[in-house]
Amino acid sequence: MAESMALREDSMAQEGLYDPAECLGVGLPAEAESHLRLAGQNFHLSEVALAHLQAAWDIAPGHAAIYIGKYRFYFYKNRLSEALEVAVECLKKAAADNGMSPNWRDAKPGDADFNSFDAILPRFFLFTLKGYGYLQMRLGRLEEGRAAIEKLVELDPGDKLGGKVLLQVLERQANGDED
Repeated sequence: MAESMALREDSMAQEGLYDPAECLGVGLPAEAESHLRLAGQNFHLSEVALAHLQAAWDIAPGHAAIYIGKYRFYFYKNRLSEALEVAVECLKKAAADNGMSPNWRDAKPGDADFNSFDAILPRFFLFTLKGYGYLQMRLGRLEEGRAAIEKLVELDPGDKLGGKVLLQVLERQANGDED
């Protein structure tokens, strides 16, 4: 199964449908990378940072590195609803890049090589799903958060990404344990 996933990834990459290295920032134009760096350096100046993130997006729309930059900005500014909006878009991108249904609920273990930590695109999907579930939990949408984390654990049964810890938090909370 993993071999067929690797062959599919190779085929899709050769056809130009996606670039696996994009998740690492490869292929990001230098000017966009500069704007991402400036957004980080100006994190304390929200409007300036957002202007740089927008400029990076205008140069390289849809690049995973810019999605990640936007997500981190909103997350660390505690603008969780906006971070969630970015996570939703990231999930769609990650699903498309893996040749999967745009609905994360449809993801199945055989859809991508989720067991390999070296498989960049499946890992991007898993990390994004974890972020989405975590944000849902933080925003008080516990059932949606639980569903996302349960899907994460289904796709990552070895728990490389730590989804089981988040399920334990939900269980303790359901049992009235606030710690």
